[in-house]
Amino acid sequence: MNFEKVLFAFFILLALTLNFGFFIGDMSNPSHHNVFELFAALVVSLIATLMKFGDKSHVGTVLVASSLVADLQLIAACLVWGISVYGMDAALNEYTLASIVSLSGGALLANIVSVVILAAETTLHRH
Repeated sequence: MNFEKVLFAFFILLALTLNFGFFIGDMSNPSHHNVFELFAALVVSLIATLMKFGDKSHVGTVLVASSLVADLQLIAACLVWGISVYGMDAALNEYTLASIVSLSGGALLANIVSVVILAAETTLHRH
């Protein structure tokens, strides 16, 4: 077993599951969406992106692209949350939360693409 590949797959799957955990729930209910879970999803997504830069194959470039999309979506979600709550000293309202959750949904879709590509590559890889 290759520990580097296990770690690589671990971070890709963890990015997906953390993002899903934040995304799931009533879009207008702040108690269903934890800011720390969003931050953890972003940090793990950034780590997964850094790990993907080592793959020089065509599949690797698609993995990096999907990861960059997820990162940008999560960064935008964090910025919206941070600016609206801390920059403008406003309470988190349902409209702002809906934007944040929608952005994390875009990241979730990009993470699903990464996992599907990883699964397909793993299935097709022969020793």
